Amino acid sequence: MKTAGLVLAVIAALYTLVYADVVLRAREAFLQGEKYMAWHETPSLKTQSLNSKFEDEKDALDKKLAKGRIAREEFDRKLEIAAFDRDRMMEESSIKYAYVWYQTAYELFSPPESKWVRLSREKAPLAREKWKEELRSQKIPFEDYMLD
Repeated sequence: MKTAGLVLAVIAALYTLVYADVVLRAREAFLQGEKYMAWHETPSLKTQSLNSKFEDEKDALDKKLAKGRIAREEFDRKLEIAAFDRDRMMEESSIKYAYVWYQTAYELFSPPESKWVRLSREKAPLAREKWKEELRSQKIPFEDYMLD
């Protein structure tokens, strides 16, 4: 009887951990979607965030260079990569990323049908329509199946 109770407790604990993990992942995906939606609606937030990230990376590299942990060539190479990443993300469509993160939340992290999955299901169609508008305004040809 004790063994059966212990087995049931372990199984219940495992299901609880899996449930919590999936819900937390759905929450993270939804919040990423919200971040990109905010960047789409307020481009200055995107610029500020990406520039701040670049400056943080540059500061960390400066400290490593000053302490002699990396050579000047490696510093220059890593700084160039960080600048390239920042510039590439500036050019990327924020609304596309918002849609993909919302889609990720409801496709990969359900069941269970958590609050974050429901919110993502509600917001994804709007993000998709905004993405279509953006593509049309840039005269980029697409078919609906290409967006999924």
